[in-house]
Amino acid sequence: MAALRDLYERAATERVEVACRTGVERTGTAMAAFAVIAGIAQPSNATVWAREQYHDRAAEMPWQHQWILGLDAA
Repeated sequence: MAALRDLYERAATERVEVACRTGVERTGTAMAAFAVIAGIAQPSNATVWAREQYHDRAAEMPWQHQWILGLDAA
């Protein structure tokens, strides 16, 4: 989470990229985390947000969704 927070902060002034092999599941998990960090979504609906805004298979694995649920926006 610290790395994702750092990327989010750096994105305000520079280009950052987040990707996994397919650009879907793990990348979608990161997108959901960014939504929580930005205050766009709560952990309880961040997966839904990522699936609607990014890809319908974002954070597809159960452990990814569980990880998102455990996020703290603070």
